[in-house]
Amino acid sequence: MTGDESVQRMEFMLTLRRRGITDQAVLRAMDEVPREHFVDSRFADFAYADQAMPIACGQTISQPYIVAYMTEQLQARSNHRVLEVGTGSGYQAAVLSRLAREVISIERYRTLADAARARLKTLAYNNVEVISGDGFAGEPSRAPFDRIIVTAAAESVPQALTDQLAEDGIMVIPLGPPEGHQELARLTKTKGGWLQRDNLIPVRFVPLLPGKAREL
Repeated sequence: MTGDESVQRMEFMLTLRRRGITDQAVLRAMDEVPREHFVDSRFADFAYADQAMPIACGQTISQPYIVAYMTEQLQARSNHRVLEVGTGSGYQAAVLSRLAREVISIERYRTLADAARARLKTLAYNNVEVISGDGFAGEPSRAPFDRIIVTAAAESVPQALTDQLAEDGIMVIPLGPPEGHQELARLTKTKGGWLQRDNLIPVRFVPLLPGKAREL
């Protein structure tokens, strides 16, 4: 790591702490995952800037603070199985892999799924499995999941994901219309199967789309 890269990493971690990320396990995970491998090569010099960046298929890699905040709110532990909806570049899955026993990640764009799978394998994130599929449907054959994280905005909570969340499980999901107000929500599944909702912060995410992309 060069001197400039070291300074960038230090500023990156300081920014997360200043913005209120306090979970030490989450901070370690953010520090361990090399973000420069997950952004478009054109933006590698800015990998640790606290901003979202475009990736292929019209998608984005979320700004580091949002990744850390969502991860902190998810409260993933070492015995948990996590379902991620929206693999993107694989960055969020890599962070989660440092905290959870297993991460299953679904991506509707085959191009992104294939690239993320190869990237995660190269970097030896061996407890992550990337599936090309429909995020709205989840992965019922692997349910229930202790935690579910959705990295695109839905107008309402997909019923399939609710069904696949374990009792006492937590789901973190952006809710709201594509062009309107979106709120990051934390949903906790009670013993009776009800979802207790806590609204967290306003966010802006690409929309969660049903189905599997045909051409990409």
